[in-house]
Amino acid sequence: MNNETLIKNLRNVPDFPIPGIQFKDVSTLYKNPCCMAIMVEELYELYKDKGITKVVGIESRGFIIGAALAVKLGAGFVMCRKPGKLPADTISESYIKEYGEDTIEIHSDAIEPTDIVLLHDDLLATGGSMKAAHKLVKKFNPQRVYINFIVELIGEGLNGRAVFDKDVEVTTLLQI
Repeated sequence: MNNETLIKNLRNVPDFPIPGIQFKDVSTLYKNPCCMAIMVEELYELYKDKGITKVVGIESRGFIIGAALAVKLGAGFVMCRKPGKLPADTISESYIKEYGEDTIEIHSDAIEPTDIVLLHDDLLATGGSMKAAHKLVKKFNPQRVYINFIVELIGEGLNGRAVFDKDVEVTTLLQI
């Protein structure tokens, strides 16, 4: 896809959060109404015929486009959050990150076996958090699960797509 307007509006922040990292800041895409419209429309075109009934946004940047896309698809929106942020009963999945362990949660009544789910987040680098989110959603036994990111980083040590089974459809709007 690699829409030129999106690429031109994506901010690069050198040495964030640590020296040597070139952070891709999607907040510049969110503040631009043209970019927001492009992202929602391109994602809608990708998923309009897939029967999506729930969009799961990964905390917190996955909430923004995920919720907007859910409205456009006529689907429900589910928040995937860090522990202690959701008020009702939850199920969780823990995973290992570069600097320790983390956990994500979803309300235990958020997804039904009849659902077709789209998992959405802003950035794919190593794939760890989305892999955990995928495992978490699979606990609900939905009919099908799709995965989407706005930006996929391609480069040495960043083959995030490889952590997903070959039968999982993973799409991105930008590959950098």
